[in-house]
Amino acid sequence: MRKFLVVLDDTRECLNAMRFAAMRASNTGAGVTIVSVIPPEEYQHWMGVAEIMREEARERIEAHFEVFAKWMRDRQGVDPTLEIREGEPLTEILDVIAKDPTIGVLVLGAGTDKSGPGPLVSQLSRNSGSLPCPMTIVPGEMSKERLEMIT
Repeated sequence: MRKFLVVLDDTRECLNAMRFAAMRASNTGAGVTIVSVIPPEEYQHWMGVAEIMREEARERIEAHFEVFAKWMRDRQGVDPTLEIREGEPLTEILDVIAKDPTIGVLVLGAGTDKSGPGPLVSQLSRNSGSLPCPMTIVPGEMSKERLEMIT
């Protein structure tokens, strides 16, 4: 089964990327994998604190995932899987794609503020010619109705 890979992070535009991935998966008989990356800690010499922070980050990610997963199951009939990684987001996302040949499309949400679409969209766009799968960039301000029309 082909899967859509979508990134779960703390951005507003993540919501539209989740919606798009779930609706496309539902309409095409595909699956959804949600990846969330915990960035490396800056203060590694405080190992006890770093471990607590990582555990809190995992709990927060799992709680957010459950909200999205419930919506995907109840409204779209899609049962997503979660992959939590630790490291540099770009590296970890590319690694997930490389290790799972069923991932057919990477779905990212584009930010709408003056600073640009976001670091992941910017980095991956620059390297889009060498990505192992197509990438869909979903505008952060796109309405639910418009998303439903195009999926």
